Amino acid sequence: MIHNPKMECMGREEMTALQSERLRKIVKTCYEKVPFYKNKMDKMGIKPEDIKGIEDIHKLPFTTKHDLRDEYPFGLQATPMSEVRRIHASSGTTGKPVVDTYTDNDIANWAEGVARVMAVGDIGPGDVVQVSYGYGLFTGGLGAHDGAHVRGAVQLPTSAGNSEKQIMLMKDFQSAALCCTPSYALHLAECIEKSDQVKIEDMNLRVGFFGAEPWTEGMRKELEAKLHIKAIDIYGLTEMSGPGVGGECEYQCGTHLWEDMFYPEIINPDTLEPCKPGEFGELVFTSLCKEAMPIIRYRTRDLTRLIYDKCKCGRTAVRMDRILGRSDDMMIIRGVNVFPSQIETVLTEFPAFTPQYFITVDRKNNEDTFDLDVELRSEFFSPNPSKQMPYIKPLYDRIVSLIGIKPNIHIKEPGGIERSIGKAKHVKDLRNFQN
Repeated sequence: MIHNPKMECMGREEMTALQSERLRKIVKTCYEKVPFYKNKMDKMGIKPEDIKGIEDIHKLPFTTKHDLRDEYPFGLQATPMSEVRRIHASSGTTGKPVVDTYTDNDIANWAEGVARVMAVGDIGPGDVVQVSYGYGLFTGGLGAHDGAHVRGAVQLPTSAGNSEKQIMLMKDFQSAALCCTPSYALHLAECIEKSDQVKIEDMNLRVGFFGAEPWTEGMRKELEAKLHIKAIDIYGLTEMSGPGVGGECEYQCGTHLWEDMFYPEIINPDTLEPCKPGEFGELVFTSLCKEAMPIIRYRTRDLTRLIYDKCKCGRTAVRMDRILGRSDDMMIIRGVNVFPSQIETVLTEFPAFTPQYFITVDRKNNEDTFDLDVELRSEFFSPNPSKQMPYIKPLYDRIVSLIGIKPNIHIKEPGGIERSIGKAKHVKDLRNFQN
């Protein structure tokens, strides 16, 4: 089902004209009402009238997460606080949080983006949507909540955590959809498997909308098998609004980006020059409709490519390929570029292992160490190291063949790796603390 055919299926010429009109307006607003952007554009010798259309977007300055933190809390706001209706922020675990503010129209547009993704799962009146993202400053909870409202569905705001109660409500209220991080969805699936009180056959789940962290095709297959659902990726970021910047269609051949509201670019992260169509690079977004806090050319650090071919679903909205990783998540170990998602991809190739893992990188005797904690499923686990070796050796060989680094693999008992109710944490790099 397509929620908004006019926008999701708009012809390329018409879309370009709409994007150009909205970009001109946003640039003018930012120049006149946000000193940060006026200063940047003045230093570059750029005036709003120099931006004739979307083809001129490359003339504009980039915005980074550092800029957003430097302007904390409201330095990038373009409207008076009297017009603001909501404030959200990132976790701020590595410094001051990234703040986003919203007018009534901003909230409506955000909900519209989420609704477009939920329509893919045929969510509508009478369907109970269990929102197990955290409610609060994090955008996931209220973003999914408002999107379900636009679809006319029943919102069940369980928030994150208290898994036993989540499962009880999922069964008793016959939830049709689950919204949470994929890692938490997998945790709920594991809890259901272990439960003596409830079985997945007792549930009414048919679709899951998972986001806020990278996940692999292997994780998707596991979620679909364990929860008996269609697992759909929903993409977003606080800097643009939250979840609902894009999402998969029923063919799951890329993530459709709602480019009438968020203009995407792909740049070379080293040269900052535009990549050729179809090339992989860093994803950059410009918010075309945001009133309270419009952002120009935000560098997401996500590494992917854009696909402009018309999709079989009928949508013309550009598709984003699977995210390879984040340029700031990439680890360099013994001179080799390593993304955590590569490890998850390998693990899902081996039925004996769960997708849970934890990487510890350190430096000893001037050489990087790479320790990998993994879990065997209960039916394969033995505390006897000699009985673990038949499972460790193929995994070790596969990792070495893929990334060229020899890991120190440690088997943990089932459930031995800590689960997260929010974004999963998979890496600890101790080299940052070396003198």
